[in-house]
Amino acid sequence: MSTQEEHANIGKVLSFLREWDRGDRTVRGRMLNTFLHTNTGKTFYELELEFAEVASLFLARLTTWMRLTYMFGTFLGLQLKAIGIFLSASSHDQYLIEFLEDGGVLTLLHILSHSQTKEEEKAEALRLLLTVSNTGRKYKEIICESHGVKVIAECMAKSNSDETQETAWAVLDSLSHGNPKYQTQIYKGLIAFMTCNSPKAQQLVLHTLHTMQSKMKTAHHSIIEPLLNMLRTLQLDVQDEAINLILDLKCYDVRPVLLSGLVALLRPAKEVQQHHNMEESEIIKMTGSLPVFVQQAAAAKTIRLLAEDNREVSRELLSLGVIQRLLYAMGNREHADAQIQASLALEHFVHTYPVIEQHVQKAIGGPLFAAFMHKADTLYMNVDETQAEILLTNKVNITEVLDGGTCEG
Repeated sequence: MSTQEEHANIGKVLSFLREWDRGDRTVRGRMLNTFLHTNTGKTFYELELEFAEVASLFLARLTTWMRLTYMFGTFLGLQLKAIGIFLSASSHDQYLIEFLEDGGVLTLLHILSHSQTKEEEKAEALRLLLTVSNTGRKYKEIICESHGVKVIAECMAKSNSDETQETAWAVLDSLSHGNPKYQTQIYKGLIAFMTCNSPKAQQLVLHTLHTMQSKMKTAHHSIIEPLLNMLRTLQLDVQDEAINLILDLKCYDVRPVLLSGLVALLRPAKEVQQHHNMEESEIIKMTGSLPVFVQQAAAAKTIRLLAEDNREVSRELLSLGVIQRLLYAMGNREHADAQIQASLALEHFVHTYPVIEQHVQKAIGGPLFAAFMHKADTLYMNVDETQAEILLTNKVNITEVLDGGTCEG
């Protein structure tokens, strides 16, 4: 570009900035629309040529205007998109550093927290945060230092927009990679949001935790209770993510608590009453709602997958009385899937350990056992009230020492 052309360009840009400074919000909105139309997709060098090396002045004006007006929502979407042009066009850190020095990250987080911000504006703000995070470790740390994990996770949990939730998840996922200083903070923060009410957010949180857990040497004990509670969900994709995470945790220090928790879920709340003849008798009353029965079935399924995968884990489950509780779950005529999953899990143990076969046959009687051995997953269709009572009141107690193994895969 010749000197004459450079001077002409500088004059044009300075005129643009003067118009910007004198203009009201309507004028600025019109100018932003023009800017977006003519500059989207340009490289850093193209922007520098267009703005004759005063692009930074315009970026500073944009950032300041957004910081002062985002609470009113006026042209916020245009402001975010215009800033995005600068951040995505930069082939080095210049614009990004200037944006951060002007408090850009904090402003974006405030936008996410503001109750009046529209979903599409939140998604746009999250895209800018994703650009910042993807630039490198020091930028991830700036977001985390600004309590960004909590704000972004809250945004994901409370949003009813798939676009916002998925973009928030993308930022959290980005922050979880190559960010060792804040890895534990992110991990614990995600655990705290497992209890949110959004199935989509739950699925995304579980997926990220699943990825993070494989990189960590230990598992935090606070993960167990919310993880087991998530087995109650009626959303199968969320349940699958929860089960996958449980399978990952089998080789961490939380395993004993996790296994005992799973076995306990096979037996929902019971009431102990007395017969009129004053002889004590346990009357099993299935008091759980549908989510409790779904949780019972999911626990049985998870137990089977754990036992099939690892003989040492299988042995530990036996020591926790899993056989008696699986038989109990098989007697739950109020929920067929609980019966099916418990039958399939018991089938694995019976086929793996001959001594269990003998105990189970003795406890539930020949006819019921024969039906179980014939086709375990259809047994539930043939269990009558009397047989269900036999299953619910079984006293099977496996005490034999069985061969163990090592924790693998």
